Amino acid sequence: MRNMEILGVKFAPLNVPLKRRLQTLAAATWIFVTAFGDFWGYLITAYLLFYTETIRYFLLVYFLWMYYDRDTCYSGGRSDNTWTRVARNNAFWRYFCDYFPIKLVKTVDLNPNKSYLFTCVPHGILSMGIMGSFGTDALGCKELFPGLEIRPITLDQHFKVPLFREYPYSLGCCASSVKSIEHLLSTPPKNPHTGRATILIVGGASESLESTPGSYRILIKRRKGFVKLALKYGTALVPVFSFGETDLYNQIYRPEGSTFRRMQNYIRGLIGLAPIVFSGRGFFQYSFGLIPKRLPVTVVVGNPIELPKIEEPTTEQINEYHEKFMNGLVELFETQKHNYIDNPEKVTLEL
Repeated sequence: MRNMEILGVKFAPLNVPLKRRLQTLAAATWIFVTAFGDFWGYLITAYLLFYTETIRYFLLVYFLWMYYDRDTCYSGGRSDNTWTRVARNNAFWRYFCDYFPIKLVKTVDLNPNKSYLFTCVPHGILSMGIMGSFGTDALGCKELFPGLEIRPITLDQHFKVPLFREYPYSLGCCASSVKSIEHLLSTPPKNPHTGRATILIVGGASESLESTPGSYRILIKRRKGFVKLALKYGTALVPVFSFGETDLYNQIYRPEGSTFRRMQNYIRGLIGLAPIVFSGRGFFQYSFGLIPKRLPVTVVVGNPIELPKIEEPTTEQINEYHEKFMNGLVELFETQKHNYIDNPEKVTLEL
Protein backbone atom coordinates (compact mmCIF):
# COMPACT_ATOMS: atom_id res chain seq x y z
CA MET A 1 0.00 0.00 0.00
CA ARG A 2 1.40 3.38 -1.02
CA ASN A 3 0.31 6.75 0.28
CA MET A 4 -0.48 9.56 -2.13
CA GLU A 5 0.40 13.17 -1.31
CA ILE A 6 -1.36 16.16 -2.88
CA LEU A 7 -0.51 19.76 -1.85
CA GLY A 8 1.14 18.49 1.30
CA VAL A 9 -1.83 16.33 2.35
CA LYS A 10 -1.06 12.61 2.69
CA PHE A 11 -4.00 10.51 1.50
CA ALA A 12 -4.67 6.92 2.47
CA PRO A 13 -4.31 4.31 -0.27
CA LEU A 14 -7.50 3.02 -1.89
CA ASN A 15 -6.77 -0.64 -1.21
CA VAL A 16 -6.80 -0.48 2.60
CA PRO A 17 -8.10 -3.81 4.01
CA LEU A 18 -11.63 -3.80 5.43
CA LYS A 19 -10.33 -4.71 8.90
CA ARG A 20 -8.23 -1.55 9.06
CA ARG A 21 -11.18 0.52 7.80
CA LEU A 22 -13.32 -0.88 10.62
CA GLN A 23 -10.60 -0.09 13.16
CA THR A 24 -10.51 3.51 11.93
CA LEU A 25 -14.30 3.69 12.10
CA ALA A 26 -14.25 2.44 15.70
CA ALA A 27 -11.64 5.04 16.73
CA ALA A 28 -13.60 7.81 14.98
CA THR A 29 -16.87 6.74 16.58
CA TRP A 30 -15.28 6.73 20.02
CA ILE A 31 -13.99 10.28 19.53
CA PHE A 32 -17.40 11.43 18.28
CA VAL A 33 -19.16 9.93 21.33
CA THR A 34 -16.59 10.72 24.04
CA ALA A 35 -15.52 14.24 23.06
CA PHE A 36 -19.01 15.49 22.20
CA GLY A 37 -21.22 13.13 24.19
CA ASP A 38 -22.45 15.76 26.65
CA PHE A 39 -23.53 18.04 23.80
CA TRP A 40 -25.29 15.25 21.89
CA GLY A 41 -26.99 14.03 25.06
CA TYR A 42 -28.59 17.42 25.68
CA LEU A 43 -29.39 17.96 21.99
CA ILE A 44 -31.14 14.59 21.54
CA THR A 45 -33.00 15.03 24.81
CA ALA A 46 -34.29 18.44 23.72
CA TYR A 47 -35.41 17.06 20.38
CA LEU A 48 -37.25 14.10 21.93
CA LEU A 49 -38.88 16.34 24.52
CA PHE A 50 -40.15 19.05 22.18
CA TYR A 51 -40.57 17.35 18.80
CA THR A 52 -42.00 13.88 19.50
CA GLU A 53 -45.53 12.96 20.46
CA THR A 54 -45.10 9.73 22.41
CA ILE A 55 -41.43 9.35 23.28
CA ARG A 56 -41.51 12.56 25.34
CA TYR A 57 -43.62 10.80 27.98
CA PHE A 58 -41.13 7.96 28.27
CA LEU A 59 -38.46 10.64 28.61
CA LEU A 60 -40.29 12.14 31.59
CA VAL A 61 -40.28 8.73 33.24
CA TYR A 62 -36.56 8.55 32.46
CA PHE A 63 -36.03 11.87 34.26
CA LEU A 64 -37.62 10.34 37.36
CA TRP A 65 -35.22 7.42 37.03
CA MET A 66 -32.29 9.84 36.75
CA TYR A 67 -33.33 11.51 39.99
CA TYR A 68 -33.70 8.17 41.76
CA ASP A 69 -30.35 7.02 40.33
CA ARG A 70 -28.48 10.29 40.92
CA ASP A 71 -26.07 8.98 43.58
CA THR A 72 -25.06 5.72 41.92
CA CYS A 73 -21.92 7.27 40.42
CA TYR A 74 -20.83 8.25 43.95
CA SER A 75 -21.60 4.88 45.55
CA GLY A 76 -19.71 2.32 43.52
CA GLY A 77 -21.37 2.57 40.10
CA ARG A 78 -23.49 -0.03 38.33
CA SER A 79 -23.28 -3.65 39.46
CA ASP A 80 -21.82 -6.14 37.00
CA ASN A 81 -24.56 -7.70 34.93
CA THR A 82 -25.15 -9.04 31.45
CA TRP A 83 -25.50 -5.53 29.99
CA THR A 84 -22.23 -4.20 31.43
CA ARG A 85 -20.36 -7.36 30.39
CA VAL A 86 -21.61 -7.01 26.81
CA ALA A 87 -20.94 -3.25 26.82
CA ARG A 88 -17.33 -3.76 27.96
CA ASN A 89 -16.45 -6.71 25.74
CA ASN A 90 -17.59 -6.69 22.13
CA ALA A 91 -16.27 -6.36 18.59
CA PHE A 92 -16.34 -2.55 18.72
CA TRP A 93 -13.80 -2.41 21.54
CA ARG A 94 -11.58 -5.01 19.92
CA TYR A 95 -11.46 -2.92 16.72
CA PHE A 96 -10.83 0.20 18.82
CA CYS A 97 -7.89 -1.31 20.71
CA ASP A 98 -6.43 -2.92 17.58
CA TYR A 99 -6.48 0.41 15.74
CA PHE A 100 -3.45 1.82 17.59
CA PRO A 101 -2.86 -0.91 18.89
CA ILE A 102 -3.26 -0.58 22.67
CA LYS A 103 -1.50 -3.14 24.86
CA LEU A 104 -1.81 -3.72 28.61
CA VAL A 105 1.28 -4.98 30.45
CA LYS A 106 1.66 -5.90 34.11
CA THR A 107 5.04 -6.08 35.82
CA VAL A 108 3.92 -7.90 38.98
CA ASP A 109 1.00 -10.00 40.20
CA LEU A 110 -1.41 -8.20 42.53
CA ASN A 111 -3.11 -9.73 45.58
CA PRO A 112 -6.71 -10.44 44.48
CA ASN A 113 -7.96 -9.90 48.04
CA LYS A 114 -6.78 -6.30 48.35
CA SER A 115 -7.91 -2.96 46.99
CA TYR A 116 -5.63 -0.69 44.98
CA LEU A 117 -5.64 2.85 43.67
CA PHE A 118 -4.20 2.70 40.15
CA THR A 119 -2.74 6.18 39.66
CA CYS A 120 -2.37 6.68 35.92
CA VAL A 121 -0.30 9.11 33.85
CA PRO A 122 -0.17 10.82 31.44
CA HIS A 123 -3.70 12.00 30.68
CA GLY A 124 -2.92 12.79 27.05
CA ILE A 125 -5.70 14.45 25.06
CA LEU A 126 -8.43 11.87 25.76
CA SER A 127 -6.76 9.03 27.73
CA MET A 128 -7.36 6.40 25.07
CA GLY A 129 -4.79 3.96 26.46
CA ILE A 130 -6.32 3.92 29.93
CA MET A 131 -9.82 3.74 28.45
CA GLY A 132 -9.00 0.77 26.22
CA SER A 133 -7.14 -1.01 29.02
CA PHE A 134 -9.54 -0.56 31.95
CA GLY A 135 -12.80 0.83 30.54
CA THR A 136 -13.21 -2.30 28.43
CA ASP A 137 -12.46 -6.00 28.75
CA ALA A 138 -11.02 -6.21 25.23
CA LEU A 139 -7.43 -6.44 26.53
CA GLY A 140 -8.23 -8.92 29.30
CA CYS A 141 -7.67 -6.67 32.31
CA LYS A 142 -9.81 -8.94 34.50
CA GLU A 143 -7.72 -11.96 33.48
CA LEU A 144 -4.46 -10.09 34.12
CA PHE A 145 -5.71 -8.99 37.54
CA PRO A 146 -8.08 -11.78 38.64
CA GLY A 147 -10.44 -11.10 41.51
CA LEU A 148 -10.26 -7.33 41.15
CA GLU A 149 -13.31 -5.23 40.34
CA ILE A 150 -12.19 -2.56 37.86
CA ARG A 151 -13.68 0.91 38.44
CA PRO A 152 -12.44 3.73 36.16
CA ILE A 153 -12.96 7.31 37.37
CA THR A 154 -14.32 9.92 34.96
CA LEU A 155 -15.75 13.44 35.13
CA ASP A 156 -18.82 13.55 37.38
CA GLN A 157 -20.56 15.96 34.99
CA HIS A 158 -20.97 13.09 32.48
CA PHE A 159 -23.37 11.38 34.90
CA LYS A 160 -25.68 14.39 34.88
CA VAL A 161 -26.27 14.37 31.10
CA PRO A 162 -29.51 12.62 30.01
CA LEU A 163 -29.00 9.54 27.84
CA PHE A 164 -25.20 9.98 27.59
CA ARG A 165 -24.81 9.12 31.29
CA GLU A 166 -25.66 5.50 30.50
CA TYR A 167 -22.47 5.20 28.45
CA PRO A 168 -19.94 5.68 31.29
CA TYR A 169 -22.21 3.69 33.61
CA SER A 170 -22.19 0.75 31.20
CA LEU A 171 -18.38 0.67 31.28
CA GLY A 172 -18.26 0.49 35.09
CA CYS A 173 -17.19 4.11 35.60
CA CYS A 174 -17.68 6.20 38.75
CA ALA A 175 -17.54 9.95 39.35
CA SER A 176 -14.35 11.92 39.97
CA SER A 177 -15.16 13.23 43.41
CA VAL A 178 -13.85 12.70 46.92
CA LYS A 179 -17.16 11.11 47.94
CA SER A 180 -16.97 8.59 45.11
CA ILE A 181 -13.32 7.63 45.62
CA GLU A 182 -13.77 7.34 49.39
CA HIS A 183 -16.65 4.92 48.83
CA LEU A 184 -14.56 2.78 46.48
CA LEU A 185 -11.58 2.70 48.84
CA SER A 186 -13.63 1.99 51.98
CA THR A 187 -16.29 -0.43 50.74
CA PRO A 188 -15.61 -4.09 49.87
CA PRO A 189 -16.61 -5.19 46.37
CA LYS A 190 -19.60 -7.40 45.70
CA ASN A 191 -19.30 -11.07 44.80
CA PRO A 192 -17.67 -12.59 42.84
CA HIS A 193 -14.93 -9.96 43.22
CA THR A 194 -12.56 -10.17 46.18
CA GLY A 195 -10.62 -6.93 45.65
CA ARG A 196 -10.87 -3.69 43.71
CA ALA A 197 -8.78 -1.51 41.39
CA THR A 198 -9.89 2.12 41.28
CA ILE A 199 -8.50 3.72 38.10
CA LEU A 200 -7.62 7.40 38.63
CA ILE A 201 -5.96 9.61 36.00
CA VAL A 202 -4.45 11.98 38.52
CA GLY A 203 -3.50 14.82 36.13
CA GLY A 204 -7.06 15.31 34.94
CA ALA A 205 -8.14 17.84 32.35
CA SER A 206 -5.31 20.23 33.24
CA GLU A 207 -2.71 17.69 32.18
CA SER A 208 -4.23 17.39 28.72
CA LEU A 209 -2.99 20.94 28.08
CA GLU A 210 0.57 19.61 28.47
CA SER A 211 0.20 16.80 25.94
CA THR A 212 2.47 17.14 22.90
CA PRO A 213 4.13 14.40 20.81
CA GLY A 214 7.45 13.12 22.13
CA SER A 215 7.08 14.72 25.58
CA TYR A 216 5.89 13.48 28.96
CA ARG A 217 4.93 16.40 31.20
CA ILE A 218 3.05 15.19 34.29
CA LEU A 219 1.09 17.33 36.77
CA ILE A 220 1.87 15.49 39.98
CA LYS A 221 3.98 17.59 42.36
CA ARG A 222 1.03 19.52 43.80
CA ARG A 223 -1.53 16.72 43.37
CA LYS A 224 -1.54 15.15 46.83
CA GLY A 225 -5.22 14.54 47.54
CA PHE A 226 -5.07 10.97 46.22
CA VAL A 227 -2.24 10.19 48.65
CA LYS A 228 -4.27 11.54 51.57
CA LEU A 229 -7.23 9.33 50.62
CA ALA A 230 -5.00 6.28 50.15
CA LEU A 231 -3.46 6.82 53.58
CA LYS A 232 -6.87 7.28 55.20
CA TYR A 233 -7.96 3.83 54.04
CA GLY A 234 -4.57 2.09 53.86
CA THR A 235 -4.89 1.54 50.10
CA ALA A 236 -1.81 0.65 48.07
CA LEU A 237 -0.89 3.05 45.26
CA VAL A 238 -0.04 1.48 41.90
CA PRO A 239 1.80 3.66 39.36
CA VAL A 240 0.49 3.14 35.82
CA PHE A 241 2.17 4.66 32.78
CA SER A 242 0.61 5.00 29.33
CA PHE A 243 3.53 5.05 26.89
CA GLY A 244 2.67 6.65 23.53
CA GLU A 245 -0.46 8.42 24.79
CA THR A 246 0.94 11.89 24.14
CA ASP A 247 1.88 11.02 20.53
CA LEU A 248 -1.69 10.48 19.31
CA TYR A 249 -2.49 14.16 18.66
CA ASN A 250 -0.79 17.43 17.91
CA GLN A 251 -2.09 20.50 19.69
CA ILE A 252 -1.45 24.22 19.74
CA TYR A 253 0.72 24.38 22.85
CA ARG A 254 1.56 27.48 24.84
CA PRO A 255 3.36 27.37 28.21
CA GLU A 256 1.83 28.31 31.54
CA GLY A 257 1.64 32.09 31.93
CA SER A 258 1.00 32.85 28.27
CA THR A 259 -2.18 34.67 27.22
CA PHE A 260 -3.42 31.64 25.28
CA ARG A 261 -2.94 29.35 28.32
CA ARG A 262 -4.71 31.82 30.62
CA MET A 263 -7.68 31.79 28.26
CA GLN A 264 -7.67 27.98 28.25
CA ASN A 265 -7.55 27.84 32.05
CA TYR A 266 -10.40 30.34 32.33
CA ILE A 267 -12.64 28.34 29.98
CA ARG A 268 -11.71 25.10 31.74
CA GLY A 269 -12.75 26.66 35.04
CA LEU A 270 -16.16 27.52 33.57
CA ILE A 271 -17.06 24.25 31.83
CA GLY A 272 -14.81 21.70 33.53
CA LEU A 273 -13.23 20.61 30.23
CA ALA A 274 -9.93 21.72 28.77
CA PRO A 275 -10.46 23.73 25.53
CA ILE A 276 -7.73 22.07 23.49
CA VAL A 277 -7.00 22.93 19.87
CA PHE A 278 -5.78 19.57 18.61
CA SER A 279 -5.40 17.64 15.38
CA GLY A 280 -4.83 14.02 14.43
CA ARG A 281 -5.88 12.52 11.10
CA GLY A 282 -9.00 12.08 9.00
CA PHE A 283 -10.84 9.11 7.50
CA PHE A 284 -9.07 9.17 4.15
CA GLN A 285 -5.98 11.30 4.82
CA TYR A 286 -3.27 11.37 7.48
CA SER A 287 -2.47 15.09 7.76
CA PHE A 288 -5.27 16.54 9.93
CA GLY A 289 -8.57 15.66 11.57
CA LEU A 290 -10.12 14.53 14.85
CA ILE A 291 -9.23 10.83 14.64
CA PRO A 292 -6.13 9.90 16.68
CA LYS A 293 -2.99 8.86 14.83
CA ARG A 294 -2.47 5.14 14.35
CA LEU A 295 0.44 4.79 16.79
CA PRO A 296 1.01 2.15 19.49
CA VAL A 297 0.03 2.83 23.10
CA THR A 298 1.31 0.55 25.88
CA VAL A 299 -0.15 0.82 29.37
CA VAL A 300 2.29 -0.57 31.95
CA VAL A 301 1.15 -1.36 35.49
CA GLY A 302 3.99 -1.03 38.01
CA ASN A 303 4.73 -2.32 41.49
CA PRO A 304 2.28 -1.36 44.24
CA ILE A 305 3.48 1.08 46.89
CA GLU A 306 2.10 -0.09 50.23
CA LEU A 307 0.71 2.60 52.55
CA PRO A 308 -0.21 2.35 56.23
CA LYS A 309 -3.75 3.14 57.34
CA ILE A 310 -3.74 6.59 58.98
CA GLU A 311 -7.21 8.06 59.45
CA GLU A 312 -5.91 11.61 59.91
CA PRO A 313 -2.56 11.79 58.09
CA THR A 314 -0.39 14.81 58.79
CA THR A 315 1.07 17.02 56.09
CA GLU A 316 4.48 15.46 56.70
CA GLN A 317 3.10 11.94 56.25
CA ILE A 318 1.28 12.92 53.07
CA ASN A 319 4.45 14.50 51.69
CA GLU A 320 6.51 11.43 52.63
CA TYR A 321 4.33 8.96 50.75
CA HIS A 322 3.73 11.37 47.89
CA GLU A 323 7.50 11.47 47.44
CA LYS A 324 7.61 7.66 47.50
CA PHE A 325 4.93 7.52 44.84
CA MET A 326 6.76 9.99 42.58
CA ASN A 327 9.97 7.97 42.97
CA GLY A 328 8.07 4.81 42.05
CA LEU A 329 6.57 6.54 39.01
CA VAL A 330 9.97 7.78 37.81
CA GLU A 331 11.46 4.31 38.33
CA LEU A 332 8.65 2.74 36.28
CA PHE A 333 9.20 5.24 33.47
CA GLU A 334 12.98 4.87 33.40
CA THR A 335 12.97 1.06 33.51
CA GLN A 336 10.25 0.65 30.86
CA LYS A 337 10.80 3.52 28.41
CA HIS A 338 13.47 1.60 26.46
CA ASN A 339 10.80 -0.95 25.51
CA TYR A 340 8.16 1.48 24.24
CA ILE A 341 9.75 4.82 23.22
CA ASP A 342 11.89 5.64 20.20
CA ASN A 343 15.20 7.30 21.16
CA PRO A 344 14.49 6.76 24.89
CA GLU A 345 17.77 8.34 25.96
CA LYS A 346 16.46 11.68 24.69
CA VAL A 347 13.09 11.47 26.48
CA THR A 348 12.70 12.46 30.13
CA LEU A 349 9.78 12.53 32.52
CA GLU A 350 8.96 16.09 33.57
CA LEU A 351 7.16 16.29 36.91
